[in-house]
Amino acid sequence: MSARSQLILLLVLVPAIPLLAWASRPYLAPRKPEPDIFSGGKAYPPSELAFTKQAIGPEPTGLPLITNVQVVDEDGDGQNEILVCDASLNQITVYRRQGEEWNEEVLIPLVSAPAHVTPVDADGDGDLDMVVSVLGNIMPDDSVIGRVELFERTDSGFERHVILDNVRRIADVQPGDFDQDGDIDFAVAEFGYSRGAVRWLQNEGDFQYRDHELLNAPGTIHVPVADYDGDGDLDIAAIVSQDEEELWAFENAGDGTFTPRRLWFTINLDLGSAGLVSADLDSDGDQDLILPAGDNLEDFDAYPQPYHGCYWFENKGDWTFEMKRISDLGGTYAAAAGDLDGDNDIDVALVSMTNDWYTPGTASVVWLENDGEQNFTSWQIASDPIHLVTVAIGDINGDSRLDVLAGALNFRKPYERVGRVSAWLGQQKGGAK
Repeated sequence: MSARSQLILLLVLVPAIPLLAWASRPYLAPRKPEPDIFSGGKAYPPSELAFTKQAIGPEPTGLPLITNVQVVDEDGDGQNEILVCDASLNQITVYRRQGEEWNEEVLIPLVSAPAHVTPVDADGDGDLDMVVSVLGNIMPDDSVIGRVELFERTDSGFERHVILDNVRRIADVQPGDFDQDGDIDFAVAEFGYSRGAVRWLQNEGDFQYRDHELLNAPGTIHVPVADYDGDGDLDIAAIVSQDEEELWAFENAGDGTFTPRRLWFTINLDLGSAGLVSADLDSDGDQDLILPAGDNLEDFDAYPQPYHGCYWFENKGDWTFEMKRISDLGGTYAAAAGDLDGDNDIDVALVSMTNDWYTPGTASVVWLENDGEQNFTSWQIASDPIHLVTVAIGDINGDSRLDVLAGALNFRKPYERVGRVSAWLGQQKGGAK
């Protein structure tokens, strides 16, 4: 074909092809629509299990930065208190119930951006001491500003012991006798930013600890401790959220010698792992792992993503964990496990940090009802307050029903529906309040 013929053919085909495609559209099967890129779950049916909302403490002023809430009998009087890590005021607060009111007390002042407080009898004297995970800076920072501070309870208050220093930001510390010598050691999540680690601190007595590094990896969030392989000693699990997002376990030989095992990883570097919880979700006698995923705070505008939600890693034995997605809540940031409806199955409470807050009614607190076969139904508890990053389950009012407690970290738009510490008191089936 001559060059001239080729040119004529090209001039004919250029308009003809799109015209033919347009004409043939009625005869072609419709193309499956692309999924909405912001298709993470936003709202759910109102909970059939009723909850009554109650603010804990005074009305929030400014933009509170609550990093951790817990339900615990802090003073041993048989009644649960509420422990709160406040990164805006740099302190640990306890709330004690007096009738229908909650009295606030600063338990530990002058802690630089506390991420987590762990109540434990660290010195074996029969009372609860406090171990604090010190970030040093709530914002991304790779400086050597992290600490583990152990506050020994004494007759006159708490005495501070720095048991790990010269490290990057610490996000979590959990206790366990890893070398089985009768005293309490600690697993440590050094989050850092682009550099971090998983560590364990070996108790050498008199508040002295030897530091052992188990993994060099940035963004370690939580280190739940349990006997994951059922051999009678305590192992450590860890979720690593920077670089590749990975789930690790460290198998204990019984003497504090650990074998690292990577249980899972994802090529989705934006999954947004936000924590890790140990619980026997299927009540089969071993410990599973629960992963809330929805941290996309590195984005200028954070939206719910289709892969956000809650993932259950079922312990199948022999260090095999099978992943199942049990919720699609957008911006999921924290999870807690407990039998919320009293049917002897373990349910899950979730809170969201970055859901679609510009749409009214978007869920900030949900609970996942376990039907006993590990089929989970999502029920909405609340849409106010928003920006929630920590959740706990426990009986805070002494009525033998489990309640849901959450804390808000308010440093992203929109600056509305601002909360600090909020509770939803468990009632009975019949609708949320």
